Amino acid sequence: MHSPQSDMDPIKAVVTDYYRCPAEHIDLESIQPGTGAEGFFRFGPRATCYGRCLTGPTACRPGANLYDCFGDTQIAPGGVRLGFDPAKVIESLRTEHYVGTEHTISALVKSLSRDAYYILRPVTPTAIRTRVQRMYYRSSSRPEFPTWPVDFGVDSILQTVLLLLLRSKPGKDIPFIWFWPDAHSSCAMMTHDIETEQGKRFCPQLMDMNASFNIKAAFEVIPECRYQVTDSFLDSLLVRGHEINVHDLNHDGRLFRTHQTFLERARKINSYARAWGAQGFRSGAMYRRLVWFDALDVAYDMSVPNVAHMEPQRGGCCTVMPYFVNDDLLELPLTTTQDFALFNLLRQNTIDHWKDQIGQISAQHGLISFIVHPDYITRPQEQKLYIALLTHLSALRAKERLWIARPKEVNEWWRKRSAMRLVRRGENWIVEGAGSERARVAYARLEDDRLAYQIEAPVCA
Repeated sequence: MHSPQSDMDPIKAVVTDYYRCPAEHIDLESIQPGTGAEGFFRFGPRATCYGRCLTGPTACRPGANLYDCFGDTQIAPGGVRLGFDPAKVIESLRTEHYVGTEHTISALVKSLSRDAYYILRPVTPTAIRTRVQRMYYRSSSRPEFPTWPVDFGVDSILQTVLLLLLRSKPGKDIPFIWFWPDAHSSCAMMTHDIETEQGKRFCPQLMDMNASFNIKAAFEVIPECRYQVTDSFLDSLLVRGHEINVHDLNHDGRLFRTHQTFLERARKINSYARAWGAQGFRSGAMYRRLVWFDALDVAYDMSVPNVAHMEPQRGGCCTVMPYFVNDDLLELPLTTTQDFALFNLLRQNTIDHWKDQIGQISAQHGLISFIVHPDYITRPQEQKLYIALLTHLSALRAKERLWIARPKEVNEWWRKRSAMRLVRRGENWIVEGAGSERARVAYARLEDDRLAYQIEAPVCA
């Protein structure tokens, strides 16, 4: 996993990488020795963990009666000792290690079903496909973990650790580099996956809707088989200020069938990315195997959901913040429900579900990312809901300093922030590094024994 401070103890580095705070403020270690099998346990009321708990038992399944190792935390003057290794647990959550390996027969059945679906998909009316998918999701019980509709497991672990560090140093604040540029409270990102010729034809109207709210988006384009991709079509997206990313290779559900298949297709995907000037990638249907993604020659990926209960592949990264999959690849997770699921599986006729997710993520200052397909908003009723979403986001931009950015802008900022550092200049903390003119110093502090953040006004170097 990417670590700009690779020479640091990983337990400390996972905190400093997230907050971009000076290492001398992070006096943290795990209790040793510890044994036992990997499994589920808790760290406080909001974080389900997966890994080795050094102070108590783990369970093979998540649930309500998991052992909570928060009470085993040791707080001494100037330092904190935890009952688990937060770096390993956070990596397990971000990489979905907790999902485990499917039984061979079960995996084969799912693979054959997926092949049949993609073979029949082009000749199956949308209404029938929707009915089949609705029956599938009704027959599948919703897992207890990750937590629906947004899971903050990774973020909660790190926030709780910072809270404990503040308790170990009464009266002292911890400075860090604020999450978003120009003191924006949180970030929203709109993406449009183009799946069919019909969706491709609707792109001009979709861009008109976005333009009426001054919102730029990313369009994910399938390179092969689904529709013809011409230079004039790509230019029509770019000229209006949108960006282009590669969406799978041909969206046939077989990208991750074998490692060799992935490597062969990754070479083609990389070729299209270079030809189009695309910096990002998203797989078809959010299928993923992160351990293979080092074969992708792109800057960022967008294939990992925060909670994958409404996706064909279950799991979820349990964070609403970008994170590095490896030294080169940044993950921009999907943190809200896709439009197809909202309209057809949940049968929502308002954006209340989206508003609930937006509110929860905004409260954590996270990344609010959307997938809205041009294929699924061709009817007036869906267009009405999309306009309501754009209206809501536009209001948040004006009233709550929401940053609405394209994925490439989020990628650029997060990479720059990951290389910035805080230095002391007299009585002030100063941010150094490329892009620091947009960075803000913030302080974590205790207010009524709760974690609170305060953003400082910019200080000239």
